[in-house]
Amino acid sequence: MATSRQIIRSSSRWSSSSPTFKSILTQSLRRFNSSSPTPSLRNQHQLQHEFSKPNEFLGSWKPPKDPKEAEAKLGQLRRDYAKQVKELRKQYIYEMELQRLEQQQKDEAKREAMRLAREERNAAKAAMAQARAEERKAFEEEFRQTLMKERAEKLENWRSKEELREENKKEKNELLRRQSSMWVDETELEKKILEALVDTTSL
Repeated sequence: MATSRQIIRSSSRWSSSSPTFKSILTQSLRRFNSSSPTPSLRNQHQLQHEFSKPNEFLGSWKPPKDPKEAEAKLGQLRRDYAKQVKELRKQYIYEMELQRLEQQQKDEAKREAMRLAREERNAAKAAMAQARAEERKAFEEEFRQTLMKERAEKLENWRSKEELREENKKEKNELLRRQSSMWVDETELEKKILEALVDTTSL
């Protein structure tokens, strides 16, 4: 990044009387002064990282003068190292098993929650379908009762009309029977014939 002195030196080649140059120089200086050096993400990670303690094996070897003693110490170091690696592997396997069990429990809980949600949705759908079926059944029953009532009313109306028609028919027949059974005196016969000719209404 160029310093303010470099910017000023490079600006000596331009005419200081140009308004465009002055505005560019002012903006560059403002940007340079306002910008503060910020550490990168890698530097921040290095600053926040907690390093583990150094291993005891590092720098612990001091070569003895006797080769047999050196071989014995080297063997002991190898055995201790193998023992520590074995313990680390056991710890790693144990932690991985814990993570696997934890993930398995999470998956089972998720599946159980999905199953319960699916059962709740199915129960809600079944209840809604049952309610609709009951409403449809009640509507059909009400419609059937209305039809039966209308049919009963029509049948009663037809019966009353038929009874009235029968009564009228009986009355007409009775009137005709009475009129036909009337005795006409010979003295009134000529008068009745004349009335029958004048009045053309049939008896």
